[in-house]
Amino acid sequence: MYRVLATDGMAKGAVKKLQDLGFEVVQEFYEPDVLAEKVKEFDVLVVRSATKVREPIIESAAKAGRLKIIIRGGVGVDNIDVDFAKSKGIAVANTPKASSASVAELAIAHMLALSRFVGIANHTMREGRWEKNAYKGTELTGKTLGVFGMGRIGREVAKRADALGMKVIYTDAFKAEVPYEKVEVDELLAKSDYVTFHIPATKGQPPLVNAEFIAKMKDGAYLINTARGALIDENALCDALESGKLAGAGLDVYQEEPCKNERLLRSEKVSLTPHIGGTTKEAQDRIGEEIVQIILDKLK
Repeated sequence: MYRVLATDGMAKGAVKKLQDLGFEVVQEFYEPDVLAEKVKEFDVLVVRSATKVREPIIESAAKAGRLKIIIRGGVGVDNIDVDFAKSKGIAVANTPKASSASVAELAIAHMLALSRFVGIANHTMREGRWEKNAYKGTELTGKTLGVFGMGRIGREVAKRADALGMKVIYTDAFKAEVPYEKVEVDELLAKSDYVTFHIPATKGQPPLVNAEFIAKMKDGAYLINTARGALIDENALCDALESGKLAGAGLDVYQEEPCKNERLLRSEKVSLTPHIGGTTKEAQDRIGEEIVQIILDKLK
């Protein structure tokens, strides 16, 4: 019997399908030192973003000789030491299609929340305050959205922004077959009213968004990050928000999770969500379906 360990959970439908096919599925989160021992007992390891699969865990699994594949339920695989796993004969896969729409919708939601003060107005009303004149918002229509990374998620964001009447420009290492203008980074920063990130973070590299980067952005712009927390120097971002250089930031990912940066947590200019970009019923079902197919393709 093949055994599957899902450390960050899995959709019920996917679990049932695997069980019906004769797989044993264990859903349990383990700290890294415990996981290094437990993983020896499984053929498949399925993770989301909470579990980090680093070299010691992979080395332990490789020595036991049972683990055949590590699957990341989501877009990126930067929480897995992919090259090391492959060097040990362990395959790595992810589910890049499943959560694209969900993450894109959250990016748009943050843009709307910031532009119309949804979060803070909701909070002050619950405190019994009617601050109608304090929240003069701005419309997305007619504004320019700069997209970092025109991959699956970037395209989904661009489609939605276009439908809202925004002008979309983007920067990417490659030319995408999309009806939007590709520009260099500095031009994108200078022209964009909103900047959204849909690129991976490079392990061991300093944050892309630092004080120098922010200085090139349009005054009063908004920054949206539903990609990777490591992309942004949070203190530089807070400095820019406090100085008024940036009007706001919408964040779903953080340098440390759970987020403990008090400057971010206290700021009325920041719209915060706890890494829920792919956390919709529809996305979880699609992720589960992709995971099942990957497992069947690999093991059956």
